[in-house]
Amino acid sequence: MRAQARFFKSLADETRLKILWLLLEGGELCVCDVISALGITQSKASRHLRYLYHLGWVTDRREGLLMNYRLCVPPGSPGEKQLQLLTEMLQPHPEAQALRAQLHDRLEKKRQAKAEDAAMNGGGSSLKPAL
Repeated sequence: MRAQARFFKSLADETRLKILWLLLEGGELCVCDVISALGITQSKASRHLRYLYHLGWVTDRREGLLMNYRLCVPPGSPGEKQLQLLTEMLQPHPEAQALRAQLHDRLEKKRQAKAEDAAMNGGGSSLKPAL
């Protein structure tokens, strides 16, 4: 029961709940995506993502200067069932829908910026992070 207690404790914080929702909706996200969607500081986003990392809910991957996070719950596990329940609970909630829209807008702008950057640089990569 310890793992379930830790999961529910992690949901007791609204910011972590929102971050889980964003990761459920967006797949892999960089810290900058979370910051933009939630309007929080980098240190606050990183602190909450680290908390989720230490609980085993997310995994990280470095890409240059950016740190990316994604859910890492095994299929068929109790954690997957808990996240499915969380999705069912949040899906109809207006604030969750607004967060989803903000995230999708952010990711679309980021995709467009990368495409423009690639076109300007002849397909090469830029060291500048996307907006």
